[in-house]
Amino acid sequence: MSNYALGAVADDLSGACDLAAGLTEAGLATVVLLGLPDEAPRADAAVVAQKTRTAPVAVAVSDSADAVRWLLDAGSDWIYQKYCSTFDSTADGNIGRVADAMAAVIEEHSPSGCFLSSVGTPATPAVGRTQYQGYLFVGDRLLSESSMRDHPLTPMRDSDLVRVLGDQTDVPVGLVPWPSVRMGTEDLVTAIDVAAGHGARHVLVDAITDDDLDRIAAALVDGERRRTCLISGAAGLGTALGRLLAARLDERSAEPALPAVVGDRRLIVAGSASERTREQEAAFSGLVLRLDPRDLVAGGDAVGVLLGTLGEALEASADPVLVTATTDPADVRAAQTELGAERAAALLETALGTVAARAVDTLGVTRILVAGGETSGAVARALGLRSLHVASVVGPGLAWMVSDDTRHPIGVLFKPGNFGNADLYTRAWESEP
Repeated sequence: MSNYALGAVADDLSGACDLAAGLTEAGLATVVLLGLPDEAPRADAAVVAQKTRTAPVAVAVSDSADAVRWLLDAGSDWIYQKYCSTFDSTADGNIGRVADAMAAVIEEHSPSGCFLSSVGTPATPAVGRTQYQGYLFVGDRLLSESSMRDHPLTPMRDSDLVRVLGDQTDVPVGLVPWPSVRMGTEDLVTAIDVAAGHGARHVLVDAITDDDLDRIAAALVDGERRRTCLISGAAGLGTALGRLLAARLDERSAEPALPAVVGDRRLIVAGSASERTREQEAAFSGLVLRLDPRDLVAGGDAVGVLLGTLGEALEASADPVLVTATTDPADVRAAQTELGAERAAALLETALGTVAARAVDTLGVTRILVAGGETSGAVARALGLRSLHVASVVGPGLAWMVSDDTRHPIGVLFKPGNFGNADLYTRAWESEP
């Protein structure tokens, strides 16, 4: 088995790739795992990609605990819980309950136990996510005033993360405010210890800059005593942790030789309902083929018809084609009202996964850009992907990955819904593998 400086469990595939991109840039050779293999691949860090953000709580808890056990058996020095930088949660809320379960597994493996269950922050300044006085900001707006307020699966109506996380766990949640962070690592260590002394088991830490994240990472990793079982957060803190751990490695794993991706047929698959994904679609000048969940239950073969049109387009031109379920919020609500939110989402995930798999298997597509966390997982399952390696970083949280699990090697870019510039659908191909 291998030995990882960092083992992470991500709540969806696009988030796993987001973290892998940051860890790779930080200097850690990183593998993304879709499932738990018998043998641990050689790397400095491993990120297990799951589908737990919107899963039933019992499933999310069980799957996450299994992943932690596997990472510990593989020799992971530190365990990281990776969630979205907008703290995406369902009404039942999975972040807190998953953190409880992951910390419990780590504590079982720790001879001296843990001082705290988790410490972390969703702050990722590189993409405009900051936390101040426990409130999460998206750009210059509170989370509850951003487009996440009306997300169809995980609407975020409360910006107070101490309150949000507190509703998801039975143990106390504490806060380390920004003044303690900016004073330096020693003051931050003291503030974390004080929060624990007041009974907190999960501690959220304010962060506004990348320097803040580096201080948090140092406060948690430096010293003889481990202050927390679990470090938790978005890609920002995970990347800061990667920078610290990479600087301490005596010997780093060699980057794997990536298989060549041959061919010029490109596909974009979009299932995200985010505002940024809609902007990216509006800026795309190529062919757009649209799927509506109501068409998928109306009889006929909507997917087959779309694939016929897609095949003709790919034969005629090397330009990328966009297959999308993205639409305006009013139309999303209308489909959810008619079909039910869960059924509408499941229909689209299955259809988009089928389109991607058929495009690779029979239409010669070798590079796919996928928008949306749930859609990314559906596409990966349909393609049968098991592991991914970073080929090139496109931008904050975005990386082309390569897999040879399919009939021929393919390049994939799994994009969190709100990530990327408006022209991503056009510019991403400039750094394709």
